[in-house]
Amino acid sequence: MVTLSFTLIGCLLFAVYSGLIAWYHQAWMALPVFVPGAAQPRTKITVLIPARNEEENIGNCLQSLAAQTYPRHLFEVIVIDDHSTDGTAAVVREFTGSGFQAKDVVRGMPVGDTAAAPLGIRYLPLAEAPRDGAVTAHKKFAIETGVARATGELIVATDADCLFDPDWLSTLAAFYEEKGAMFIAAPVRIGGMSVWGRQSSLLSVFQTLDFITLQGITGAAVHSRIHSMCNGANLAYAKAAFLEVGGFKGIDSIPSGDDMLLMHKIFLRWPQQVFFLKNSRAIVSTRPESTWKAFFHQRIRWASKADSYDDKRIFWVLLLVYLVNALFLILAIAACWNSWWGFLLLVLLVAKTMVEYPFVSEVAAFFGQRKLMAWFPVLQPFHIGYTLVAGWLGKFGSYRWKDRKVVK
Repeated sequence: MVTLSFTLIGCLLFAVYSGLIAWYHQAWMALPVFVPGAAQPRTKITVLIPARNEEENIGNCLQSLAAQTYPRHLFEVIVIDDHSTDGTAAVVREFTGSGFQAKDVVRGMPVGDTAAAPLGIRYLPLAEAPRDGAVTAHKKFAIETGVARATGELIVATDADCLFDPDWLSTLAAFYEEKGAMFIAAPVRIGGMSVWGRQSSLLSVFQTLDFITLQGITGAAVHSRIHSMCNGANLAYAKAAFLEVGGFKGIDSIPSGDDMLLMHKIFLRWPQQVFFLKNSRAIVSTRPESTWKAFFHQRIRWASKADSYDDKRIFWVLLLVYLVNALFLILAIAACWNSWWGFLLLVLLVAKTMVEYPFVSEVAAFFGQRKLMAWFPVLQPFHIGYTLVAGWLGKFGSYRWKDRKVVK
């Protein structure tokens, strides 16, 4: 009787999960690809780059921004240095003092047909900020500081380890102007740029496939307005919207969540003016984590904000996903005493792969990474274990980020 009851409960839980994945797949396919019109750009943009100990990455990031096709007089770049202890400041100051040109873009990166005007970069060290030492949500404070100095109508937030298509800003601006958007979640891809070399290790493949899945869910959820999701490496919002909702007020004690928590605040005020931008030229590429330890710390940081969401719809989604993965662990343990549970585990593992594969494959095609899908079935058991560990430690553990320890 116990065996039958648990089997039915497990199958019912998995059926609900399968329905959710099928719905995400349908919503992703229904999300239209944005095609910019021929209108002349008019929006002034401020690109904000919070940076801490990014000496290795910030130069390529600024070089990539120099290759933008968007008119130079319509965008500025503000690098907010969050108390870096390496050579980040020296790299940025070299750029700001040299009249940096697009022709200096490193080999292997795309170059747009840009004007000869130098890239307008402002360097803003947080060491000079009056609240220094009283901050717990460091990235949020950095962004708030940047917004306060921004002259642009549209704030575009990204990270120092990112690279961009030459038409990135042009596509964002066109979408903003056409839709009247208050908040835009835009696509992010791990790897995909030759400047980082080939990303063929097990770690890079694993995190890329995991990230592809998250991006597909993000696009589907935002387009259907079922819950709020985005990634801080590629998002944009009207400066006026940021100020009207009070910026990060009310969420400024939470170390993470400078993206999704802000998005939900703006969604509550303008639910019909929050969008996901589906266009390959809007993709931002970010560098993969180089070690398993760094990868887990990143994912634990993301999971740590789960119980801080005011948007309880995503909480229930995350709970369902966690319970389904926990089901596999329970079945694996129970299989040591009863072969039935081993059989059920194998059946559900195959079923999980079959349910998820079509959805993830479609999203991978959009990002130009479909060839990685050969690894998808093989990595299923690893992904289940990673989800359980990252979710648990995100709730009860601690993590290190940018050489700072954060305790939940």
